[in-house]
Amino acid sequence: MSDRARIASVHRAMQSAPAVDAFNRDAKANAGYLYANNARLSSGLATRRITDAVLASADYRGKRVLDVGCGDGTYTRELFEEGGLASIHGVDHAAEAIEIARSRAGADTVTYEVCSAESLAAANDSFDIAHLRGVLHHLDSPIKALSEAMRVAPRVVVTEPNGYNPILKGLERFSRYHIEHHERSFFPATLRAWARDLGGKVSGPRYIGLVPFFCPDAFARVLKAAEPLVEHTPLRSVSCGTYVFVIDRIPSR
Repeated sequence: MSDRARIASVHRAMQSAPAVDAFNRDAKANAGYLYANNARLSSGLATRRITDAVLASADYRGKRVLDVGCGDGTYTRELFEEGGLASIHGVDHAAEAIEIARSRAGADTVTYEVCSAESLAAANDSFDIAHLRGVLHHLDSPIKALSEAMRVAPRVVVTEPNGYNPILKGLERFSRYHIEHHERSFFPATLRAWARDLGGKVSGPRYIGLVPFFCPDAFARVLKAAEPLVEHTPLRSVSCGTYVFVIDRIPSR
């Protein structure tokens, strides 16, 4: 695809992104996203658990990383600072969030761009690792976004809401926040099948996290105490809120 055609494809995808308006409103109203900026205890516990799992999933030291769906850049900077990266480039549909992320970048090797996850404005193998944190379940074309991530990097680290969790499925049907942000979690088996069909090898899958993003502090503390135990029992596949896995692109022969 020519550069002109790719840019046109990026603009078309951005215009059709279903949750962009909701995320732009969030960024303007909260000077960032609600679960990251001025977040309550439960959100802090939940997001910290995801970050720890992401950092444990791959060796980021000295790597060039693409953060797909970077939002306001909170977790982009966190990954950069704690993972020992050479550089990180965040992309997101939401222009308001990218503006905030740029204002907080803090390093020349932390950069941001308004861009569609389904049509990345980057050449093949531009990065060592692509990072998709809670992105696919917001998109109209999640398989296309996964394909694009695998095109620009040989390794992809993915975190997604656990589609086997019945409470999460209920929230997606009845929670105003989940509905406005077009959230629809996928079964982990479906995610793995997509990766394999795109020519990837899946490794390190884990079910993690027991604390919901928005719940009372006392309840969050109880769940956090039980979290390590639940993560190591068969109940994790239906109790944990997040699924983390790594895709390594299989070289074509």
